[in-house]
Amino acid sequence: MRAAVISADAVTVETVPDPTPGPRQVVVKVAACGICGTDLHIAEGEFAPTLPVIPGHEFAGEVVALGSDVTEVRVGDQVAVDPSLHCGECYYCRRGRGNLCERWAAIGVTTAGGAAEFAVAPVANCVVLPAGVAPADAALIEPLSCAVRGFDVLAPQLGDHYLIYGAGTMGLMMMELAKRAGAASVSMVDLNPTRLETAKTLGCSATVTSADELDRPRGWDVVIDATGVVAAIEDGLGRVGKGGTFQQFGVSNEGAVARFSPFKIYNQEIRIVGSMAVLHSFERAAELFAEGALRADIMISHRMSLDEYPAALDQFRKGVGRKIQVRP
Repeated sequence: MRAAVISADAVTVETVPDPTPGPRQVVVKVAACGICGTDLHIAEGEFAPTLPVIPGHEFAGEVVALGSDVTEVRVGDQVAVDPSLHCGECYYCRRGRGNLCERWAAIGVTTAGGAAEFAVAPVANCVVLPAGVAPADAALIEPLSCAVRGFDVLAPQLGDHYLIYGAGTMGLMMMELAKRAGAASVSMVDLNPTRLETAKTLGCSATVTSADELDRPRGWDVVIDATGVVAAIEDGLGRVGKGGTFQQFGVSNEGAVARFSPFKIYNQEIRIVGSMAVLHSFERAAELFAEGALRADIMISHRMSLDEYPAALDQFRKGVGRKIQVRP
């Protein structure tokens, strides 16, 4: 089969052996695979413990082969795949925090992923799609499940005012969930006018290139960074209102350091929270997606061939478009 391969010094598309399922695994014929910041971090030498690796943790497709002990799905089922591979045995897994697993692993990061014609996944990680959901569009369920996890951590209140930094795919998903969570307003900051226009199309309350353009002297109830950029993080931390919450949702470089006022955090009872990947949120995201929580036609800006994976990754690096997908 053909697959994208990230190695220590190159991103290529190669012919590799076809996968075979273990007893409790299935083989999925990939309909589409999304590209996200994690893939870029892998290409830059972060996250993946060993290289080379076939990337792709956002994918969906058709089950084409079953392991000997699989009874939950059938050949021909259309599925979305949760890439999480929690050990289930460590301290954090036993506390129900598998996303913090001490042996953390994920399809497309530590094992071969969906940027290929076929991918192997545990049957427990597969969610069967209802009729009418396009498998290629359903590759959006994985990033949506990360956003759902983000809202689990936020524990929002009705009538909150939100400020979101970054109008890329994840920022837009957080905006859509904020509206569903009863936000009084959602404002978005981004330097890319095309992305701001998309946010406006989706019903954002205000779109600006600098939060200085917004009039909210008491600050925001919820500020979310969906960029991972230190300058945006530091700016956002300074705009949280008394008793508000700042969420670090975007992925920064591991060595990045942001400054903030510890006195303000103490004196104004500001809550700072992180949100890491997927946790008990994939099936809920699948249900939200099936009910129309996202518009795939807007979220997916580019659909490219698998052979174009290196170019697609480079385009993502340059910030062109929203969700970029590759299709075998």
